Amino acid sequence: MNRASLEKNPHEVASMFDGVARRYDLTNTVLSLGQDRFWRRATRAALKIGPGDKVLDLAAGTAVSTEELAASGAWCVAADFSVGMLAAGAGRSVPKVAGDATRLPFADGVFDAVTISFGLRNVVDHSAGLREMARVTRPGGRLVVCEFSTPTNPLFSTVYKEYLMQALPRIARTVSSNPDAYVYLAESIRAWPDQADLARRIGDAGWTDLRWRNLSGGIVALHAATKPR
Repeated sequence: MNRASLEKNPHEVASMFDGVARRYDLTNTVLSLGQDRFWRRATRAALKIGPGDKVLDLAAGTAVSTEELAASGAWCVAADFSVGMLAAGAGRSVPKVAGDATRLPFADGVFDAVTISFGLRNVVDHSAGLREMARVTRPGGRLVVCEFSTPTNPLFSTVYKEYLMQALPRIARTVSSNPDAYVYLAESIRAWPDQADLARRIGDAGWTDLRWRNLSGGIVALHAATKPR
């Protein structure tokens, strides 16, 4: 089995996710202590979608997040560059497309909303990915980024980082089909910008009306934005 480096070679990252696809959903639920379900529901609520909306769920993996979004009544498509992850979600009845976040296979302005959950960290050029998301979103359309972030309580932050680097890989060995990949995932979370820095980067990519909301004490943050009209 393999893990990717923080250099984020796209082929390495895709191959790594292919390797964890079989037990990915179970592993996420165990490692998050069941919080992953809450984070998916919060993402759907923040996106403010409903019947008639066209929604892109980027880095959708096994499409468990897309299925949650589709519960709103919106038409939702799952896109991911790991074919193995999409195949692992074959039983979920939502459209699925293999695609690179920096070169999306969609026309300009076709989506009312776009979201990416726990995937922006894995894009080789996340600024290019954010610009592509803006390209395929209509003027006035919405973006929600759900991503690991920085806990707001310093003591909790210290405990959390210790969990990431020590406990997370150990737990992954018991439930994941590729536990080494979770060492990369822990490292990528620690290297990721905090809430304010990510908001600035989203704004630099052309999005406006930036705001964020912390979930689970800042372990996760929802960043929302709008494409200018």
